[in-house]
Amino acid sequence: MDDEPLEEWAARRDAHRPTPGDRKAVPLSDSPERARHVGPDAPRGMLEWDGHQWTPSGVADDHAAAVQETGPHDAAERVPLPRFGALPPAPERPFRPTEVFRRP
Repeated sequence: MDDEPLEEWAARRDAHRPTPGDRKAVPLSDSPERARHVGPDAPRGMLEWDGHQWTPSGVADDHAAAVQETGPHDAAERVPLPRFGALPPAPERPFRPTEVFRRP
């Protein structure tokens, strides 16, 4: 098993962590967290990342108010996309297999 240097592991981990001050909204209910469009009129708890954990920072009346507080930006926008051209080129059309297949 290859051992990864601690500095590389920490850099990789920090690239996926939120930055201090990031905010997110979670529904205030006993049910598990669900998609944003489910119960848009339900109140939301506002959480702020302090560098180590999500801490409560307020309450929003509904989803629209929560978006105004947190902004429309999502953590998914910070995830790097794969570079273009990473996939092999598509086969020429019409595609013909390299081996002849015959039913037994």
